[in-house]
Order: sequence, then C-alpha cells, then structure tokens
Amino acid sequence: MNDSWQLQSYLKERIRLVDSALDRYLPGIEILPTRLHAAMRYSVFAGGKRIRPVLMLAACETVGGEIKNVLPAACAIEMIHSYSLIHDDLPAMDDDDLRRGNPTNHKVYGEATAILAGDGLLTEAFILLSNKNFWGDLPFDRYREVINILAKSAGSRGMVGGQIVDMEAEKKPVDLPTLEYIHTHKTGALILAAIEIGALLGGASDEQRRALCRYGEAVGLAFQVTDDILDIVADPSQLGKDVGSDEQRGKATYPALLGLSGARKRANELRELALSVLDIFAESARPLREIANYIVHRSS
Repeated sequence: MNDSWQLQSYLKERIRLVDSALDRYLPGIEILPTRLHAAMRYSVFAGGKRIRPVLMLAACETVGGEIKNVLPAACAIEMIHSYSLIHDDLPAMDDDDLRRGNPTNHKVYGEATAILAGDGLLTEAFILLSNKNFWGDLPFDRYREVINILAKSAGSRGMVGGQIVDMEAEKKPVDLPTLEYIHTHKTGALILAAIEIGALLGGASDEQRRALCRYGEAVGLAFQVTDDILDIVADPSQLGKDVGSDEQRGKATYPALLGLSGARKRANELRELALSVLDIFAESARPLREIANYIVHRSS
C-alpha cells in the first residue's frame, strides 16, 4: 500500500464482499417461512458499517491470510450482530423506533416476528460456521476454536451478559469498573472476537495473535465510548436514530461518568493503545491502523 491508499475505498470493497456473501448465505425471501426470512434479511441489509466483519478480514490480511478462508465467519459475526440489534430495539429493552435511519424490525414486522428473526439469525450463524463446505483446507480444530470463540463472545460471558448488566444499571449510580464491564462485554466482546478469529484463520503466530487481541480489546472499548459521545453530539440525520436517548433512559455511559471531555480523552487513549500494539506489523496492518482512527473520529 502506498500513500494514496484510502480507507473509504478499502471499506467499500470489503463491505461489498461481505454483503455479497451474506446474500448468498442467508435464506431467500422465497423460502418458507417467507415472512421470517424477509424479516431476517430486512435487518441484515438495512445498512450499517460492517465494522466487525471488516475487522475480521483486516486481521486475517494483516497476518498474511486469505480472505476466502475467513469470509463465512465474517458473515456469521454480522448475523449475530444484526440479531442483537433486533432484540436490543424491542420494547422490552430499549424500545427504539429507528435503526440506521429505518424503522426498527418490530415496527415493520411486529414484536413476535422480530424476536424470531433475531433467533433465526443467531442460529443461522452457527449453521454457517458448522458447515463443512466452508472449511476448505484448514484444520477442523481451527474451525472448532472459531465456533467456541464466537459462541462465548455472544453469550452470557460476552454480549448478552453486557446487555443485562447495562439494563440493570439504568438510572443507578455506576462506577468505572462496572461501566467498563458493560462496554467490553456488550460491544467489545464481538469486536474482539472478530479480530481474534481473523488472526486465527489467517494463520497468526502466538505473538501476532496476542498483539491483535490487545488491539481488539482497545478498539472494541473505543467504539462504544465513541458511541456514547455521539449520542450527545451527533447529527441525528447522520446517526440514523435520535440523539440523547442514553441520557433519557439513564444509561451508564462514559460522558455521564467522566464528562464529555473525559470520554473523548479515554477514546483517544484507547486509540493510541490500539495503534501501539500494531508496531510488530509492517504495512499489512495499515487497514487496522486506519480503522482505529476511523472508529474514534467517526461522526455516526
């Protein structure tokens, strides 16, 4: 890569690859039950940055791996992320009307179908990962570890655990360790999993894998800290949902605990940490470096 290399071009191309694969892997709307499959596809293809799958592809490329070996896992993690958003938006949780500038799944298909669409996407992710047709020439043990990493990051010791602690903390005083637990689990767990799986399927050495996991931990937390900031300062038309919703619900956030300037300082500290652990890599890590900057400086 040279100095003219552009992050947006990289993101656009990787998103195209992921979207094309998702379209192939997800059941079509003509397949029974048609309404359920339409609801699943509605949320998956409602827009979004595809940060998790793109990070997985970038981690794989950083250690010299081939994208084809990681693309199914990248699609699986996006299915899990989409399921979590469907459930997160439900009246029993955040009760949101908009997601990515579009009506939320339950507003279009009803609450019951939205719940089942989320369940369907979560299950479809593991159907995909356990399909031997996608193993290629890679050892089975490596794919078994991938499934284990992804399952743990999505469950009660990861994303789901962070979600319930987040809900329980609403309108209550929260200390920094609790806030970091929420953010590193609810958001950070899947981001870390994306990086670790990309490293694993790319054939990373132990040293490379450790470094990339530290990067994943840092950018995963930085992503949610930045989300907290954007909920206060972002343009609603760019954010794709109403701003100020965290404050209205009494959510535990970095600006609420540290103030806006303190939250920005923390996001930048995490960005610097993420960049520093990539020093063992050369130009192959440039996408990861640029994505770390993008995560902290984005406007939506």
